[in-house]
Amino acid sequence: VTGVQTCALPIYLSGYKMKKNLLDILACPMCKNHPLELIEIKSKNEEIQEGAIYCTSCNRHFLIIEEIPVMLPDELRDKKQENEFLQKNRDLLPEKIIKQGKPWHL
Repeated sequence: VTGVQTCALPIYLSGYKMKKNLLDILACPMCKNHPLELIEIKSKNEEIQEGAIYCTSCNRHFLIIEEIPVMLPDELRDKKQENEFLQKNRDLLPEKIIKQGKPWHL
């Protein structure tokens, strides 16, 4: 896909606030799929304050916490933090993340 960054390095995009147009350049760090799906929980203007990024190819989700997208490979992810996020937002996130998402679901 032209113009898409498929960096194999773990991405914790600190310093980059999650804006909707950032999805234009993001690919899944695990399977390199593009485009990714944005699930907004809380947003203001074009900035996503809380939500998730979902890969329709490998079914992985990546959290957006305090406007920061956390896109790390499975082995570097914080299971406790992710489970707390899923519990807190279980009524706001789609079933594909809550019940079937990788690497963890409820």
